[in-house]
Amino acid sequence: MNANPLQCVTVTENKTMPRGCKPTGEHALSNAERQARYRARQQVAAVTRPRRPTDRRSRPQRWRDAVGTLLTLQAGYADWLAALPDSLQGSATADALEAIVDLDLTLLADVEPPRGYGRD
Repeated sequence: MNANPLQCVTVTENKTMPRGCKPTGEHALSNAERQARYRARQQVAAVTRPRRPTDRRSRPQRWRDAVGTLLTLQAGYADWLAALPDSLQGSATADALEAIVDLDLTLLADVEPPRGYGRD
């Protein structure tokens, strides 16, 4: 056994590190030019997503609005069911519309959610 493990290493290929990109201009870029080019690429690559507006309504107000929306939708479905032609009266569409119209949403309208720690 050899005392120095580096003596046992044999190199079969001469692998050098790959070189960087060739300069596009007459001379290589300075560090400041390279940094400016990098920052410009990062700004182009950055995708900004629009933020959704924050809902500032209180929870009881959101509850009342949601129940109002449900009641409005139910009235629209009742009109749709009334205008449904006779040929579709026994169809799956008619059954779904009847199920929606038969829901008793007045119980939801009567519920007043609790107020929350003085923030509502």
